Amino acid sequence: YCVCVCRYQGYIGAALVLGGVDCVGPHLYSIYPHGSTDKLPYVTMGSGSLAAMAMFEDRYKPDMEEEEAKQMVRDAIAAGIFNDLGSGSNIDLCVITKNKVDYLRPHDLANKKGVRTGDYKYKRGMTSILTKAVTPLDLEVLQESVHTMDTS
Repeated sequence: YCVCVCRYQGYIGAALVLGGVDCVGPHLYSIYPHGSTDKLPYVTMGSGSLAAMAMFEDRYKPDMEEEEAKQMVRDAIAAGIFNDLGSGSNIDLCVITKNKVDYLRPHDLANKKGVRTGDYKYKRGMTSILTKAVTPLDLEVLQESVHTMDTS
């Protein structure tokens, strides 16, 4: 804990999707790292969010059946995984109803990793060097000073 907090001087941001059900009904919020919030019928966040949002905009309908909604969310997460190199490969769902919360982990595996069939370890010197060019750089050495910001 201390290593992370000290490294970022206590400023750690998070993008959150917050969902729940109260006496009024279901609610879904997105909370951005800078503090703004949105209350929408569907939200996406993260590196694959644009592809996921396209799926929601195309297929979302109010009052969907649970299985239809889970399939739509599964497909939206898969779209985010396949259209973004920074996303993972597991699809996890959380279904929140008035009476219970179901964590479906893992719900699906969208992008199964293959098994390497060969041995990719090479001995030193095995790769031949075809050409070698060394270009000397004329650099000017600068004096650098660091000033810490007062955070008190």
